[in-house]
Amino acid sequence: MSIDHDGLIIIGENFNTSRKIKGTSPRVVRDNGKVSLNYPDKEGSQGALDITDGFPEDEEEQKKYQIPHIAHAVRNKDLDYIRFIISSQEKVGAHFIDVCVDEITHYPEERLEWMQWTIKTIQSITDAPLAIDSSDSNTIQAGLDVYDRNKSRPAINSVNLEEPRLPLIKMAKDMDTYLFANAGGASGMPADDKERTENLVKLMDMMDEADIPMDDRYLDPLVFPIGANPAFGNHYLDSVRALREKYPDVHIFGGHSNASFGLPGRKVLNNAFISLAVLAGCDSLMIDPVMNPTVGFLEFKLGADVLTGRDDFSMAYIKYWRSKDT
Repeated sequence: MSIDHDGLIIIGENFNTSRKIKGTSPRVVRDNGKVSLNYPDKEGSQGALDITDGFPEDEEEQKKYQIPHIAHAVRNKDLDYIRFIISSQEKVGAHFIDVCVDEITHYPEERLEWMQWTIKTIQSITDAPLAIDSSDSNTIQAGLDVYDRNKSRPAINSVNLEEPRLPLIKMAKDMDTYLFANAGGASGMPADDKERTENLVKLMDMMDEADIPMDDRYLDPLVFPIGANPAFGNHYLDSVRALREKYPDVHIFGGHSNASFGLPGRKVLNNAFISLAVLAGCDSLMIDPVMNPTVGFLEFKLGADVLTGRDDFSMAYIKYWRSKDT
């Protein structure tokens, strides 16, 4: 089963317990010792997520504090806030919803339970395919064990060349999932574009051996913060170009918002970097689709494909515009 899309696949990254909002956000409300984060609920009125636990009383500390709002929602089992996070991504075009609960607890056994509760809860809200995302393969397996395939087909996020991660390839084949693969090496992160490409070529060979369908493979050459090293952007983009030339039919994506981490005006940088990634050969994006509206990127990609000859006779472009007319 392939993902139905118009030319650009969007992986919504917002349901991750590592996600945080500034403690000084105007959405924060204090009332009688309780601290809440306001949001629009499904009825169009105002909902409130309880974020009292851990919120500092000192105003100076509040300026530095980052609210782990997804972790609060999961721990509180706040179904309305969870629905808000999921539906807000779907409304703006997310095809996959990435789900990560790694930071909910330090205890592995508890993490398994939280992943299973979260998968079942999100599947009660949406039929969209979920990317089960964890640094722990057992947590991924736990999520797959309770996944309702009558609703959608899951993805594993993600395999790399680290020895404990390699069994995820067989898991993907045995459990018939999409498979995300990142450019992490056997003993660490890739140093440059060449190492990114080499690592992913090795994984592609392993996926060939396991008979993973090409359309089920999503390659992530890894985006690192540009603020840490100005070469990181080109390392990623050059690897995307090399992979796209070698594998015309594979899906290529990345955590594109990572590029702007630590820099001001992140939305501007994200938009620029996503555009460059699309030109380099990405057909999939892992982004915050609420902050970075996806329609503009889709239309940019469709137009770029026409102008660079990737879209023969403008067929995909014409199909898209005709679908808008209907």
